[in-house]
Amino acid sequence: MNSTEELVYDVVIMGAGFAGNCQARHLLLKNPNIKIAIIDPRSPERTTKDLKVGESTVEIGATFLSKELGLHEYLIENHSPKHGLNFHWAKDPNHTKNIDDYYHVGNRTVAIDTFQLNRAKLEQDLLQMNREMGAIFYNGRVVDVDLTPKDELHTVQVKLEENQINLKAKHLVDAAGRRFIIGKKTDNLIFDPEQLYGINTGSAWLRVKNIDRSIIDNGYHPATSAASRYYATHHWFGHGHWIWMIPIDKHDKELSIGIVYHKNVIPSQEINTLEKFTNFLKANHTVVSNLIESGELVDFNHLPRLAHNSKQIISQDNWYVLGDAAHMFDPFYSPGLTLTALAIESTTEIICGKLAGEPDVEKKQEFYNRFLLTNARTYNQIYQKHDKHLGDASVMSWRIYMENMFWFGILVPMYIGKWFLDFDFVSQYQKIADFIFFGKNSIFTELYQLFDRLVERQINIGVIDYTRADQLFWNYAPTKTFDDFLPNTKFEALRCNVFAGMKATFFFLIFYYLKLRFKGFGILGVLSPRCIFRVLQLFALYIYVGMGEQIYLFKTRTLPDNTFINQMRQDFKNYQYKPQLQPWF
Repeated sequence: MNSTEELVYDVVIMGAGFAGNCQARHLLLKNPNIKIAIIDPRSPERTTKDLKVGESTVEIGATFLSKELGLHEYLIENHSPKHGLNFHWAKDPNHTKNIDDYYHVGNRTVAIDTFQLNRAKLEQDLLQMNREMGAIFYNGRVVDVDLTPKDELHTVQVKLEENQINLKAKHLVDAAGRRFIIGKKTDNLIFDPEQLYGINTGSAWLRVKNIDRSIIDNGYHPATSAASRYYATHHWFGHGHWIWMIPIDKHDKELSIGIVYHKNVIPSQEINTLEKFTNFLKANHTVVSNLIESGELVDFNHLPRLAHNSKQIISQDNWYVLGDAAHMFDPFYSPGLTLTALAIESTTEIICGKLAGEPDVEKKQEFYNRFLLTNARTYNQIYQKHDKHLGDASVMSWRIYMENMFWFGILVPMYIGKWFLDFDFVSQYQKIADFIFFGKNSIFTELYQLFDRLVERQINIGVIDYTRADQLFWNYAPTKTFDDFLPNTKFEALRCNVFAGMKATFFFLIFYYLKLRFKGFGILGVLSPRCIFRVLQLFALYIYVGMGEQIYLFKTRTLPDNTFINQMRQDFKNYQYKPQLQPWF
């Protein structure tokens, strides 16, 4: 192969990490004849030099991996189970020597299987799967890209070990992480905290193996939860920061432990080395420090600038940015794979539509890009004011409760039903999102302002646990689903009734809002004109979505929940038992 050789593919994917490999596999499953090239400077056999922070999956990301990519058995056999989320706040910041020195919220499994991933292993295995399915891997570095308009061929210059080649394709995917290959080429990136709802964070993390896990979990807690404490994703909170703890290798008892810190509280230069980070833990979360000291250090990393966003995710010129190349706001709630999964499925719809000559594919590019930007902006918005709220156990527990109302009530059924790929729904969803999330008069803006006042006045409104159903009304908990998509396997597109979840979320948000107002500001807070106006707004939204649900139910009244099950039931009408065996000699 010489330096002038040019090779043409349907899709070139820059980056063989998590996002790039998932995109390649999704395309290959949807279109086995598609020609894909994957480029990455790292060896296909990942070594200890290619260490990853780890990944804690949530319901959307786990469903994407399990169902869309067909990896459920692989995940069970090769990665750790995840047993929910566990949140910890120190009872007294001066005493953090053991787990009993903390208040706890969470630690309950939910119905959808989720996993703690060993990222390096997953990426290595996915790349091998993709190559076996026909993708071509180039072990080289991208030198430059020549982006072209519309359906003309893009060119990617790749430096291999001994020479340079050009790869051409109509569709170019940037999944190369923080190299921002397309982002820099197109001025597509947003780093300014002013445009990121004030988020100005950094992160430091380490991995440690062969730890003594009895420091946080002796395995015996019969009166609390049926879920494992150790295999939960743990969050340790303090002023202006939170710490994650994820088990990523069950054989070596390996943990990923890291911090997200807000620079107005903790300057980067005070936590940017292993010594500074471990000293910080020893002073502020001694139990976590003791856990690290019980094991063997594997690595340490520091990232001084965490948050960024993109102006476009999907371009009309057939380029796409995925994963870290597109955006990262905060690993709280593990949003990375969720945002990536939505972008991958949207990208696959467009690329396969283009290859098939579908007439509405340009409309898909426009709509899906708009939805992905709206969804990313929503995630960006929910991390605002963390610097003020994280360390307050009362306020932050109420935030977690409220934000999970939207997760389980709207986002999970929206993904399960593939509603984010439906033009009509996306148009309506964006109007609702503008009212709920964005602008100075949105409900989220007001709630965060109320939380500010509670923190400033040091008002204790009690702790609220998002997994429990005994804290609001009518046995409601944020984890409750309002469509039977799991027991009735309603996984086909538009079969899951997302409107039921939206309607219930807005209905129970009224009672959440009133309870918050009463506990924080008394009866005058409930009777204030602002409160009454907001309740009326939410009730009107509840009615509006309810009307949409009735239209949806009428349109789908003849559709079965699951086509396969329905066909089996039809076939069974002709069944007759025959009490006989076939000869076996």
